[in-house]
Amino acid sequence: MIRVLLTILAGVLLGGVVHLVSVLALPRIASQDAYSRLTPMTKLNEVTQLPLADPSHSPMPLMDPAFAVAICRYDLSTGPLKLTVPVSQAYTSVSFYTRNEVAYYAINDRSAGKKVIELDLMTEAQHNELPEDEEITAADRLIIDSPTSTGLILLKALAPEPGLMPQAQASLAASSCKVQTEPVAAKQEAPPPLPVPAPPPAARKR
Repeated sequence: MIRVLLTILAGVLLGGVVHLVSVLALPRIASQDAYSRLTPMTKLNEVTQLPLADPSHSPMPLMDPAFAVAICRYDLSTGPLKLTVPVSQAYTSVSFYTRNEVAYYAINDRSAGKKVIELDLMTEAQHNELPEDEEITAADRLIIDSPTSTGLILLKALAPEPGLMPQAQASLAASSCKVQTEPVAAKQEAPPPLPVPAPPPAARKR
């Protein structure tokens, strides 16, 4: 009886391990993942709006018809990325995914607290190369580290009513996702002070 119970327990544990490994490995071995499906319809390092969700056709699964959706398929191998997203009247969110569809950061208009969501996306190595500047703070410049050099940025703008969908689409159309080709300027040192001229010689007494 004990041998039968041990066999059943071992089978349950083995099945759980196989299931867990298959679930974790599926995003890496899938040939038609989100990045591959979106490659033909999006441009690299540019914001591309997706068609609205339709019952008969949808570019991505589980798309909400109340949201306008845009994608930035990025590659940081040539430099950090500058992302700018004007917020819509209702709600705007930006989510970041690695090449293997692992979400690692998200921000919306409420957490940003501004009319424009603006941030810099770069790898950890690129972040470490930035010059130290005491004048740049987290509030002035939001920097996000990407775990991988390639990935996807999902932009969503809510249209609470069908008549507000053009406004939501317009906010995404005004978004930009561009590589910063110009290197970040290093902190300049103050020039040395000029030499003080010598005082004129005292006049001789007669």
